[in-house]
Amino acid sequence: MSTQQEFEARLRPTIEAVFADRSRLREPESVRAVEAALEALDLGALRVATRDDAGWTVHPWVKQAILLYFALRPMERTSAGPLHFNDKIRVKEPPEGVRVVPPGTVRYGAYVAPGAIVMPGYVNIGAHVETGSMVDTWATVGSCAQIGRDVHLAGGVGIGGVLEPPGARPVIIEDGAFVGSRVIVVEGVLVEQEAVLGAGVVLTSSTAIVDVTGAEPAEWKGRIPARSVVIPGMRPKRFPAGEFMVPCALIIGRRSESTDRKVSLERALRDHEVSV
Repeated sequence: MSTQQEFEARLRPTIEAVFADRSRLREPESVRAVEAALEALDLGALRVATRDDAGWTVHPWVKQAILLYFALRPMERTSAGPLHFNDKIRVKEPPEGVRVVPPGTVRYGAYVAPGAIVMPGYVNIGAHVETGSMVDTWATVGSCAQIGRDVHLAGGVGIGGVLEPPGARPVIIEDGAFVGSRVIVVEGVLVEQEAVLGAGVVLTSSTAIVDVTGAEPAEWKGRIPARSVVIPGMRPKRFPAGEFMVPCALIIGRRSESTDRKVSLERALRDHEVSV
C-alpha cells in the first residue's frame, strides 16, 4: 500500500467515528488519531486530494481531521521573530530547502515541498504546494488547495480554501500552470496542466468558461483544460431589470506543445497579448 493508503487504513475509521460523535474527542485514542493525521499532512505524507489515471479523488476524512484539530486546539500566543500571533494553529518552521521570505507564512498542517518559494504570501492548513512552485507576493493559498509542480502564483493571486463540506473538491492547480496577477480561483475549480490565466481572471464554480478559438463558442464550468490561455471576458445576461454584462472567462488559445514550459509561456503571453 502507498503511504496515503496506509494512513487511510489506520486513521480513517477513528476520524470518521469521532467526526460523527464529537464527545469522543475526550478519548486519548481519538486525539492521537487527529494529531497523527495533521502531522502527516504537515509532512506531505497525507493529502486532502490525490490524483491517479482516473482523475482526482477527494478524501473527506482528511478534511474531517482538520476540522477536529481546530476543535482540539486552544487559542495561544506565538511568535515568529518580531511577528506575534494569537491563533489555534501555529506557524510552522520553514522546511529544509524551502525559501520563505518575511513575512511569508505557512500554517502548520500545510505542506510546501523543497524547491518551492513562498514570498510574503500565505499558505493555509491542509494545502499542498509541490516543488518548483512560487507563491508570489501577497498571494494566498487557501485551506486544502492543491498546487502542482512548477506553478507560478503571481502577485496578489487568491486561491480559495475549500474546507467544508468535507466532500467538496478543493481548488486544484496542476503542474506547470501560470496564474497571473490578481487572479481569483475558488469553489473547487480545477486548472489543468500548463494552463495560463491572464491577469484579473475570476473563476468560481458558476463562472462560464467559453472557448472562443473555434467557429462556434464552446462552454463549460469548473475546469480549465490543459494548456489553455485564458483572459477575463464579459457577456450579456438578461435580468428582470434589463440586460447587463456579467463576467466570464475566455479561452483564446493554447500553449504550444513543441516548446518547453518557459518558452511556451512567454510565447503564449506574447502571441495572445495576455497581461500578467
